[in-house]
Amino acid sequence: MNPPSLITSRDNPLLKRLRVLAQDSTAYRKQGQVWLEGDHLCRALLARGHRPATAVFSEPYWPVAPHALRDACEHRVLIPEALMAGISGLESPAGVGFAWDLPAAVGPQLGLAAVVLDRLQDAGNVGSILRSAAAMGFAQVLALKGTAALWSPKVLRAGMGAHFALHLVEGLAPEDLGDLGVPMLVTSSHRGDFLHQAALPWPCAWVLGHEGQGVGAALEAMASQSVRIVQPGGEESLNVAAAAAICLHASAAAR
Repeated sequence: MNPPSLITSRDNPLLKRLRVLAQDSTAYRKQGQVWLEGDHLCRALLARGHRPATAVFSEPYWPVAPHALRDACEHRVLIPEALMAGISGLESPAGVGFAWDLPAAVGPQLGLAAVVLDRLQDAGNVGSILRSAAAMGFAQVLALKGTAALWSPKVLRAGMGAHFALHLVEGLAPEDLGDLGVPMLVTSSHRGDFLHQAALPWPCAWVLGHEGQGVGAALEAMASQSVRIVQPGGEESLNVAAAAAICLHASAAAR
């Protein structure tokens, strides 16, 4: 491979574009790329057989960067540490980041085990649910309008690489989920079958609702089953990401 190109100007067009991707939660929708910062996310991309369009390294990190990262693509860029800090959305900037071209948008896939996100607001919750979905063998995550942007930097960091194992669709309306080809299960804090006693179908689509309002009426009406988690400690409800992990694990264990 050719040696990496050195960029020293903050006003370089590539660096301007990367700053927007790193700091604007929805910029990926216009640019068709995401910024993956740090060794873990970059390695996760490569582990799933993907390759970045551009690999960016800070000057101090380049000499010690693993070969897998250094050889990830043809277009490699070297920048001063201060310029990497200017791109970064982290308190301690990483030494490497990838710009990756998003796959072409495709709608929900029929017959796949799925997780449906109904207007979840918190990026940390969304990323955590993606991690649980990938770990428990769910193939796709379908996000309704009003859900935190799935490819935003905060969700990417919280997802820890789970994005690359999932088919992701966002901006959906309830009517777009009318025929997923699998039973739909809604979570509730106060009614339905107790999870530990329920017969869980596989594959299925788990619906997880807004942190404060829960699952919307339209999706509740489409569901074949409502499920709640026993809480002997007496709390009113669980954090949605914690509830998701429990429900998705129950499905995986019952397969």
